[in-house]
Parts: sequence; structure tokens; C-alpha cells
Amino acid sequence: MVSEAPATGAHHDGTSVDIAVVGMAGRFPGAPDLDAYWHNLRSGVESIERLTEDDLLAEGVDPELIGAPGYVPVAPVLEGIDLFDARFFGFTAREAALLDPQQRLFLESAWHAMEHAGIDPARCGTAAVFAGGNMPAYLMSNLLGGARVVLDSAMFELQIHNDKDYLASRTAYKLGFTGPAVNVQTACSTSLVAVHQAAAALRSGDCEIALAGGVCVRVPHRVGYRYEQGLIYAPDGRCRPFDADGAGTVFGNGAGAVVLKRLADARRDGDRILAVLKGSAVNNDGAEKVGYTSPSVSGQEAVVAAAIADSGVPARSITAIEAHGTGTHVGDPIEITALSRAFGRHTTDTGFCAVGSVKSNIGHLESAAGIASFIKAVLQLHHRTLVPSLHFERPNPRIDFDATPFFVNTELRAWPEGEHPRRIGVSSFGIGGTNAHVVLEQAPDPVPAEPSGRPELVVVSAKSPAALDAATEALAEKLAGPDAQPLADIAHTLQTGRGAMRYRRAVVAAG
Repeated sequence: MVSEAPATGAHHDGTSVDIAVVGMAGRFPGAPDLDAYWHNLRSGVESIERLTEDDLLAEGVDPELIGAPGYVPVAPVLEGIDLFDARFFGFTAREAALLDPQQRLFLESAWHAMEHAGIDPARCGTAAVFAGGNMPAYLMSNLLGGARVVLDSAMFELQIHNDKDYLASRTAYKLGFTGPAVNVQTACSTSLVAVHQAAAALRSGDCEIALAGGVCVRVPHRVGYRYEQGLIYAPDGRCRPFDADGAGTVFGNGAGAVVLKRLADARRDGDRILAVLKGSAVNNDGAEKVGYTSPSVSGQEAVVAAAIADSGVPARSITAIEAHGTGTHVGDPIEITALSRAFGRHTTDTGFCAVGSVKSNIGHLESAAGIASFIKAVLQLHHRTLVPSLHFERPNPRIDFDATPFFVNTELRAWPEGEHPRRIGVSSFGIGGTNAHVVLEQAPDPVPAEPSGRPELVVVSAKSPAALDAATEALAEKLAGPDAQPLADIAHTLQTGRGAMRYRRAVVAAG
């Protein structure tokens, strides 16, 4: 007998636990900011770059390896990983040179996410950081260079600038956060597990604001990989989730962060709400699978079912899934089977839920993969639009989509609101079996702002004259744009949601 879970929106103790997403930022392949990321997603852009022989030689790749059978010269790259505004964050030139690019990019993403949320880190109460990064390849490839490790003051300095243990605490230090600063390391599911942990900290009262995310930057950067049959790497440098020709994935680079608050607090404070996190869950496959690196149907089913139960919403009301979707022969059928069983506990309907994977666009970002998927899901909710999953032509023969609630979405389409608000599930699974799933819902309609009818004081500040001019110009463009917010809201955010820096400018303006 099939029955739906009640749409209570409450947890076991009966209290509301909805979490608001109030800010986001990220750097992804082919996309230096979220506007570019959304443009690429809706346009169906694949940001996996084919590298030239000159690119590879410049990174120090052995010429014999470049020409060897099975070497695939592609990578999802980030532009400008060597660039960093060290003075803005108070680093000396030497400290910046020692600092892992992962630490640099995540710190910048954290700052931009807080700006996007309109929250001044110096005035935000108890704030927490939950984040994780990839292995410190910059230390191994650039700084050590094969040198013997000696435990002395020089090695200690290298360690604290590169070891991923210091990612969350360095971010908290530079932003002035006094809540928990916790590194999360669960391989490929790291950054979505970080979101789950951040939501849990908000619900338990450990913090008032939580920043969550992850980063992965490989050094050397513009290099390919060697394909070997039986491994997870794609033979042709293309990730084809759920497709019959899907034979593996492409590992890439990226960074992302989101700012979370309790929904009631966000409404009280007048924050812009991008989406609502209704529920989440994390588990591990345990020993019930073929091997340590293998996925498990039962583990994935359990985590999806637990997240749906945690959300309190009917499974039938979830009409999209941002899947883990690595494009492998084995992993994709296991994921769809697990999703189908989890949904099948509540509904027998088929073909109502669109499924896709951002890995078809940007590859697998490992420790940043979950946050890339989470941000994509929030953007789709915010824009009321489902974007295409790429490279799907024929279903994997081990997946009978017609018998499941799911279909692979291959086109840009409006996402209509039905009986329930728009809702989407997001999955991320780590090698070793740590699985995460979250359920997101579209943001509630904002309360219309009343026109103030009076002139407003608009303030801008920056840490250099050039940055002040750039910020002023960007603000002017935004005010003149078609989607400009009420001047009173903008003036309020600039006065209370931005720190006052050394170089300042103010103007009295009327809306």
C-alpha cells in the first residue's frame, strides 16, 4: 500500500526547521561568477576544455605521456588561479605565495557569498563555517617539489598555508566568524555534507548564520589524464550521465559557498531568500557492497528516503532531481534504482520528475561537486526554469526510465508550479560510501516594499581608489538595469550589509 508523508514542514519536536539560502558565490569552469554559470547552464554549454600540446608542455607534462595511447588531453579549468587580492584580505606577498590556491579561491567565494547575501561579516552575530577542499596538490607540486619533509618552522608555515585542515578556520579568522569552524572531508560528497552540517548547526542553535561549501583546484592545472579501462575516467573526455555511451567522468576544478539562516530569522531580518532547504540527510553505505569504492543501492535509497522524511514534504511534490550522475556504466543505474525505490515508498506515479547532472557541463569537481549541484538547483528554483542535462541520447540499457518516476531533462524548459511549490532534490555521493541528499523548495514570495517617497543616502566604500571607482560604476549599472531593486532597499543594504572601508563615497539620490 502506498501513502504520502504529511507535508508538515516540521521536525520531530514540532518546531519549524526550514533553512533559508540567502547568499551564494562560486567559480566554476567557464564561469567566473554565478551570472556566467547560469548563462552556461541555460545555454547548454560544456566547459570541458581540450588542451593543446603547448598547454600540456607548459605544465610540465612528459612529451612521451602526451603521445601515449589512452592519454586524454582535456580538463575543466579555472582561469586565473594564480591571481589573488592579497592586500584586501591582509596577506603579505610571501604569505599569498605560500597559500594554496584552494584556500585563496574559497576565501574569495566566502566573501562574495556574504556580499551576495547583503550581510556584513562584522555585524552578523554568531556565524559558522563548514567547508572542505581537495588534497593540497599545490604544496606537493610547487612548494615541496620532491624535497624531503623536515619538521621545522619552515614546514610548519607550509602546513598551515596549505593543509586542508585550515580551510574553515582561516575563513572564519579572515571574516571574523565566532561560531563553529569545521572542516568536512568525505571525498566527492564533501561540500553537500557541509551544507547538511551547516543546516544542523543552525537548527541546534550553534550559530545564527552558517557559510557552507567546498573547493577543488588541481595543480598542475591545465593537464589531462590517462584513461584505463575499468576506472572512472571517461575515454573521450566527455561526461554522459545516464546515457548508453556513458563510460566515465572528467575531474575538474571549482569553488562554491552558500550562506544559510533559519527561515524565520531571514524573514525577520528582511533578507532576500533564494530558496528554502526543507530537509537533508547523510549516511554511509557500510560494508554491504562489492568494494570500498563501489556505490550501494541500499545506502543511496536510505539517504534519499531519510532526506524526504526530514523535509516533511510528499515525494510526489519533488519534480526535479540534481543527481550525482557521474556517467558510469555501474553508478548511474544504481543511482536511478535507489531514487526509484526511495520515491516508490510513497508513490507509484512515473515520468513526473526531471533528472539531470551538472557534471555533463563542468565535469566532476570532487570536493566542490556537491556545492556546484546545490547552487545549480537553487538557480533553477530562483529562475523557475529547468536547464538541460547534456550528452543524453539513448538511456543506459540498465535503466528503464519508463518504469520510474524520472526522465532525463535534455532541454531548457519552464518549470511550472503545480499543486505544491517547486521542489528539487540534490544528491552527492562520496567514494567510501558517505552519501548526502537535500530537498530544496522555491523561496516564498517576498513582502512588497513600500516606496519610501524620500531621498536616500547611497554609500559605497572600498580598499583602494580604483576599487571604489569600479564599485561605483557597477552600482550605477545595477541601478539603471531593468531588474533594479527599490532604491530604499539598496541604500539600506549598502549602509548595514557592507563594511565601511578606507575609501568612501556617498550620494543623496531619489528613486
